[in-house]
Amino acid sequence: MARYTGPTTKKARALGEMIFGYDKSFERKKYRPGQHGNSKRRRQKSEYALQLLEKQKAKYTYGVLERQFRNIFEKATSKSGVTGTVLLQLLESRLDNTVYRLGVAKTRRSARQLVSHKHILVNGDLTYVPSYQLKTGDVVTVRVKSQHIELITDNVAAKPDVRKFPWLEWNPDRMEGKFLTYPERDDIPEKINEQLIVELYSK
Repeated sequence: MARYTGPTTKKARALGEMIFGYDKSFERKKYRPGQHGNSKRRRQKSEYALQLLEKQKAKYTYGVLERQFRNIFEKATSKSGVTGTVLLQLLESRLDNTVYRLGVAKTRRSARQLVSHKHILVNGDLTYVPSYQLKTGDVVTVRVKSQHIELITDNVAAKPDVRKFPWLEWNPDRMEGKFLTYPERDDIPEKINEQLIVELYSK
């Protein structure tokens, strides 16, 4: 199953955001990698470079490769509504992202692994495809035989504040979450300028 497996801090520095979660190394070096990364002289980026940067940021944030991202964008353009917002809604409704948002995993990478290793059910059915698109009302549950895995119990014990994500509902006793609706743009915390992505693909 294809995914980015390269150095996370270096990629986060290149994109200017902690896209893989909190990173001490990023905090120490908040400039681009390379010998000129800390230079005070910064060449102004072109319009295309800014658009490409936002697409790369979205891709790596959600753990999606180029072909997958383009397919999601094309799906977003076919739906009613603001294309950029719909794009982010489709990315947010991925199963691996929802498992991460529910606090079952600390990172999207970890959430993807939990899904692909068959620890997650959707509406009672075993679902091991990280890119599975959830729909309104879908119920995401940690498989009963997996509910005692230390990694999962430690994450759930941390009491993640799902209230930050009003489109989700979490029941810690049953280790079960519900995808209530597609999120509004203002509720999605990612610092992504989706309009630049739309402009890039519209050329």
